[in-house]
Amino acid sequence: MEILSFDLLSSTQRYLINELKSNKLQAPIAVIAKEQSEGVGSRSNQWQGSKDNFFASFALPCDLLPLDLPLASASIYFAQIMQGLLQDIDENVWLKWPNDLYLGGSKIGGVITQKIDQNLVCGIGINIFSAPKPYANLGIEIDPYFLLEKYISELEKFPKWKEVFSKVKLEFEKNREYFVHINDSKKSLAMAVLCDDGSLILDGEKVFSLR
Repeated sequence: MEILSFDLLSSTQRYLINELKSNKLQAPIAVIAKEQSEGVGSRSNQWQGSKDNFFASFALPCDLLPLDLPLASASIYFAQIMQGLLQDIDENVWLKWPNDLYLGGSKIGGVITQKIDQNLVCGIGINIFSAPKPYANLGIEIDPYFLLEKYISELEKFPKWKEVFSKVKLEFEKNREYFVHINDSKKSLAMAVLCDDGSLILDGEKVFSLR
């Protein structure tokens, strides 16, 4: 997969989506920036991060993805592959449902996925060197471009959803003391049931990651 590198973008995800829609770029393609001025976070929030942290997005044609992958759980799939790499650096990195990367009890990053035509566009932000409060950072010396290369190498093995989900399921108990935002409501994960397609049963309703 080709990687385009920039010193500064407002958002790697917005840039990639715009370039795909205007047919200036074609998937598969990845974009990384040393700095973002208006990163995209979950629930329309802005993802804040200091220069030289990890700001990257990539686009993949849907037909390259494993046949057993539920597209509604693509963020979980992409996030767990990154979690696996980060766990090699610090074993305390885990995945909070559906797409947040945590180190111990603090968030260090997240994943957002959108379907654009027949492509999935995924944005990943990780605090490597520094983080605004109340977030945390890995606190290690690793080059973001090198991390993206390693990630793409793992991603292009296209592990089956069943393989990836088995790792998510093993760690799901860590979610119990946390909450998740569903539409405009904040719901406890204490009694949530994780289904094999990556969705949750919350208060009797089935909920997918939605992003």
